[in-house]
Amino acid sequence: MVGFGLGVVTGVLIGFATGISPAMYSAIYPLLVAFNAVPKVALLPLFVLWCGIGAVPAILTALALAFFPIAVNVATGLATIEPEMEDLMRSLGARRDEILIKVGIPRTMPFLFASLKVAISLAFVGTVISETVASNDGIGFLMMAASSRFDVSLVFAGLFVIALMAVAAYGVCSMLEERIVHWAFRTRG
Repeated sequence: MVGFGLGVVTGVLIGFATGISPAMYSAIYPLLVAFNAVPKVALLPLFVLWCGIGAVPAILTALALAFFPIAVNVATGLATIEPEMEDLMRSLGARRDEILIKVGIPRTMPFLFASLKVAISLAFVGTVISETVASNDGIGFLMMAASSRFDVSLVFAGLFVIALMAVAAYGVCSMLEERIVHWAFRTRG
């Protein structure tokens, strides 16, 4: 959850920096795509060298996997504000920062929550991968130890717990989405 939280903060900040202007979008977006193309498992040995074995590589791996969908969706939400909406706001006397606050942020919120629901599962994947390689505790470590003893039931229990935690976190994201951006969805039924 720490890695996911850091991924949210990093993703939102980079997404805003990317989406606020076409020049920034053109400069930063290719770097985001390039970073996402790097296999995060390949970064794990670097994290271990820099931070040692333990929780920190797991947090960094979760962050590395979670921030990309958030950054891309926030940038897309800001970059796709209709020009007519911006022109209308300017004709009403709105400054650039007011347009960002009154149009850009609400426009971006559905994109943000969609990306949060993707990023939370990726954060769990990153954490478990890191725990299997570079940790002395955690569910990933437990599953690796169990598999070396051929304790299949414990491995499945670990998988079940991970899936349960991811579904619960996804549910929290969905609940927050319904409360915060309920206006963005068509009524159901």
